[in-house]
Amino acid sequence: MNIERHKQFLLRKERILDVAENLLLENNQQITLDELVIELDIAKGTLYKHFKSKNELLLELIIRNEENILALSKKYNNDFKVYVPQYMLHHLLAPERTILLHQIEENLTMTESSLNHLFDKLYQIRQDRILAIKDMTEVYLKAHDSPISIRDYHSYIWSLTYGACLLLNSSFYQRSIGSRKKMINLYVNQALSLPTHHFSLDDDWPAQSLIADQT
Repeated sequence: MNIERHKQFLLRKERILDVAENLLLENNQQITLDELVIELDIAKGTLYKHFKSKNELLLELIIRNEENILALSKKYNNDFKVYVPQYMLHHLLAPERTILLHQIEENLTMTESSLNHLFDKLYQIRQDRILAIKDMTEVYLKAHDSPISIRDYHSYIWSLTYGACLLLNSSFYQRSIGSRKKMINLYVNQALSLPTHHFSLDDDWPAQSLIADQT
């Protein structure tokens, strides 16, 4: 394949992924390859040149999103206070996409064992992202003398971000949350402020008391 044909091949692949993502968002995660080729106005054989199955296409959507997040991590890897808003805004400005891709991954993890090579690629991208932000995260936590581990802090930010996505994507809360911008700023500030709260991991928190009561 010459350079120009390869370029066209990659551009067509991106268009397929774009259209597939839009259809999934519009149709509540439901999509068939027949619907996709009609929307793209291409032959199904052309689609199979890029993706061997629907599940492979779905996993490629997730991988593309993770590659975009990795790019952010490499671009903003000098200042954690700059990186965190960029990371969270990637999700919070498109909460329906974040929820969609997370749910698709959960389904594929439980049902698809023939795509292990793509799962390996996905996990490697995430590992690369963790490594890209590891040093600045450590600097940020040490600056606040925080006992939180890097892994736990990253998990907290993801949990906070995903929870905010669920809220922002809820039709009920959309009618009552008021300013989305203010809410997004609140979540970003909450993520950054956690290390500033000085506590001991051995403190007897109410949650720990509740757990003890149940045992």
